[in-house]
Amino acid sequence: MFSFKEYSREIFATIILILVFIILRMVIAKLVKNFAASSQLFEHRTNLVIKYINILMNILMTISLIVIWGVQTDDIFVTISSIATVIGVAMFAQWSILSNITSGMVLFFSFPFRIGDTIKIHDKDFPIEAEIEDINTFHVSLKTKEGEKIVFPNNLLLQKGISIIPAKYEEREFFD
Repeated sequence: MFSFKEYSREIFATIILILVFIILRMVIAKLVKNFAASSQLFEHRTNLVIKYINILMNILMTISLIVIWGVQTDDIFVTISSIATVIGVAMFAQWSILSNITSGMVLFFSFPFRIGDTIKIHDKDFPIEAEIEDINTFHVSLKTKEGEKIVFPNNLLLQKGISIIPAKYEEREFFD
């Protein structure tokens, strides 16, 4: 039979954890949005980063709840190792997807280039000079001067040398 007195410590700790978790989520989301606004980053990129941070925080909260409620550590390790094994085997074949997501996060926070910039990708076999149209989780959409659209994986952007080509402005005489 469930007794409130018997589990009062766990219930109280769970309530505190949930409140701290909610406040922490709001604070982190606000910090990321402020960072994105000051860096003039696009909203959908900001929302993706917030989504990834929330997933990590949910995992940490679940682990904390497991510890608070006293689940046996042997059971936790068996469960986590089983899940990690299944995920590891499934994701081994999908390493490029994870690499692109991680690279997308790096590009978000380091923002070496922005949408609208013209870049030159220094690739020995296939050099590319194009304007950045969009930066997504997995890839960057580019458009060449000839109108060709290129989808370039994020992880290759971090591996290749890239030059940002300054915008060319026509010098005109000013008439009053």
